[in-house]
Amino acid sequence: MEKREVVAEVEDLVKSFGSRTILKGVTLQIFKGETFVIMGGSGCGKSTLLRHIIGNLKPSSGRVVLLGQDITDLYDEDLDVMRKKIGMSFQSSALFDSMNVADNVSLPLREHTKLDKSVIDIIVKMKLELVGLRGFEDLMPSELSGGMRKRVGLARAIAMDPEIVFYDEPTAGLDPIVASVIGELIMDLSKKLSITSVVVTHDMKSVMMIADRVAMLYEGKVLEVGTPEEIKMSKNGIVQQFINGDHDGPIKFFQQKDDYLEKLIQ
Repeated sequence: MEKREVVAEVEDLVKSFGSRTILKGVTLQIFKGETFVIMGGSGCGKSTLLRHIIGNLKPSSGRVVLLGQDITDLYDEDLDVMRKKIGMSFQSSALFDSMNVADNVSLPLREHTKLDKSVIDIIVKMKLELVGLRGFEDLMPSELSGGMRKRVGLARAIAMDPEIVFYDEPTAGLDPIVASVIGELIMDLSKKLSITSVVVTHDMKSVMMIADRVAMLYEGKVLEVGTPEEIKMSKNGIVQQFINGDHDGPIKFFQQKDDYLEKLIQ
């Protein structure tokens, strides 16, 4: 079997905030060109894990290797260089309300390159074309629907031609039809641009639609990693309860006040 190139690796990652341990020895590998989904319920540590992989948080122990470089102890300047190779699509889209669509998409190009404005304008049009928003350059974020804002965020995430794009809850707050459109767009971009996609979500329809492999996170630990079909066939009761959305099962919600507080800090 041909050995696959690892573009991101987490080894025995532990993260504690005070007396609370959020990540409890997470280990996983992400391969070049795949769409890797990290799924789990609210408060399980998904976003905390993502923030470690992109270098926004430092682990209490363990390490993170991104694009062949150990980023665990990198200083901010070196992390900034690394981040130019990745794209990030935020749950809230994180658009600047004072900037129009074109300015939002071109921001990383203006900040991190010395390209002429005419070249940047062409790149912006190309990226907006990829997400189906060519001709919307002059609109303000307040004039866009939720799905359109998500697509502008995707265009900005791919503006620098990244090797990896990270998506934090890309379908959150969207109706099922628009969520499906965003899922198809993620698959389309991954294929057309030959990029690796890492998606954090609890939307099971999106998981089964876009994932090449899935990691199920529960209470700060990876329960299982596999293809969507392997995950569906899992014999783990927690995995089955989550993917089927059952109320009864081993997962208990908000049994204690402390459980709720832990979810808030994540």
